[in-house]
Amino acid sequence: MEIVRTALDDIVAHAQGSAPNECCGLLLGRNDAIVETVRAANIADDPRRRFLIDPRDHIVGRRRARDRGLAVVGFYHSHPASPAEPSPADRAEAGYADHLYMIVGLAANAPEVLLFRFDGGNFRAVPFVTVG
Repeated sequence: MEIVRTALDDIVAHAQGSAPNECCGLLLGRNDAIVETVRAANIADDPRRRFLIDPRDHIVGRRRARDRGLAVVGFYHSHPASPAEPSPADRAEAGYADHLYMIVGLAANAPEVLLFRFDGGNFRAVPFVTVG
């Protein structure tokens, strides 16, 4: 999987700027590439422990993708105080099978960014490279 450098940089900046709350957003792209992101509001009741993408932002993101000839290939969020591994809440609340889920962990000195594909029951790691 490839991710455009500006998209990855935006995700990390969003995570750092939202701490101590979790940030969230959409990943736009094609089959094997993430080319853009759409930031979304986190409307979770407890945004320090989980995320919930604002439905209006989700709709705007889908329209933006369609207008650019792209698709929503997944979602991203941050873990401000823990590693970039799917949490129990992430596992319980994931709802888009065969979509990508990028997590930014801010527990260490440098941000940790991992990508997963949700197969409807499990998250499996997906290697990625940055381009551009």
